Amino acid sequence: MHGKTHFIATAALALWLSVAPTADAAELRVAVAANFTAAMQTLAERFQQLSGHRLRVSYGSTGKLYAQILQGAPFDVFLAADQRRPRLLQQQGLASGRFTYATGRLVLWSARQAGATSPGEHTLTEARFHKLALANPKTAPYGAAAVSVMRKLGVERRLRDKRVTGESVAQAYQFVASGNADLGFVALAQVALDDSGSYWLIPQALYPPIHQDAVVLKRGDAKPAATEFLAYLRSRAARDVIARYGYGTD
Repeated sequence: MHGKTHFIATAALALWLSVAPTADAAELRVAVAANFTAAMQTLAERFQQLSGHRLRVSYGSTGKLYAQILQGAPFDVFLAADQRRPRLLQQQGLASGRFTYATGRLVLWSARQAGATSPGEHTLTEARFHKLALANPKTAPYGAAAVSVMRKLGVERRLRDKRVTGESVAQAYQFVASGNADLGFVALAQVALDDSGSYWLIPQALYPPIHQDAVVLKRGDAKPAATEFLAYLRSRAARDVIARYGYGTD
């Protein structure tokens, strides 16, 4: 939150949402980075209950969603997994209202229970596994972060033949969950509330911070509901949900 004025504005929005008539309900199309799927499902349900607006959400890699927006996809709001693409959209006059709604954390995840099989730095350096899943580093910020980790640990070249690349971090997760990969670089948010496996919370020093920005797109400029949704993301209630899924919110 940024100052008393912003707090008052957010509180006013929350009060308005609690009494807003559904007669002015709108439909918003929201493009959301795949890592934020679980948190977004909770946030969307709560926002819809509060406001009466309907959200139609599309999930995918940030790079793919960005390309779709440039090609004219009819999205009103974009929740990216990086800052670069929202900034580029803003510079091109295609977006406004950019702010950081979450800071992601990267983990190395195994579908096996914790214990002797629990992953750690040694898991990557010893490389005794068969397949390692990660998101496409060209289009997915969490994939780029995974490559940074491997480079910092000096194992990128050695692990190249073991890599299984998914289109998004959600697909990287599925590779591990289905048994098609032994381990995977995924978002903490995907496993923070799931005790079915074990993970290593990768030290922040091994990859650049994953600051995730949101923007209202040009198509959403004429929709007050788009601004309302971004204001809701800044609210304490939304930030508490986001933090519960393992994201930083400062």
